[in-house]
Amino acid sequence: MAAPTARSLGIILDSSILVAFERRKFNLERLLAEQAPPAIAAITAAELLIGVERADTPQRRSRRESFVQNIFDRLPVIPFDMTQARLFAVHFADLAARGEMIGDRDLQIAVTALSLDFDLATLNRGEFARVTGLKIVDVSTYTEPDLD
Repeated sequence: MAAPTARSLGIILDSSILVAFERRKFNLERLLAEQAPPAIAAITAAELLIGVERADTPQRRSRRESFVQNIFDRLPVIPFDMTQARLFAVHFADLAARGEMIGDRDLQIAVTALSLDFDLATLNRGEFARVTGLKIVDVSTYTEPDLD
């Protein structure tokens, strides 16, 4: 799948991108400067909040809370609505018929992008590539061995 064209209305960021950014393995600032306007799906917000809740120390929880709040302050969160619910059902049935299921959370992220005609930025290309019609951004040039 190709990088977004000038016609791209926006880009949905998968949680894999945000986690890699938090771990200093992804140059999110450059991606945001070079790509269409970004947003995250509501389920991605939930995934980030799960990371906060599962922190194993108070320090890690505090650091994650700050990181997640910064993401929420900077990026719109797209709610899951009936348009997306219908797309979810269509794509779920298609994936099941082909024997190529993906996780429910990933499918929610994919249909969020599809419903808005947005591209998707993910480090989990193999999973998302199964979703018919989904435009996936090549993010390989944004990954970093370690930004420390």
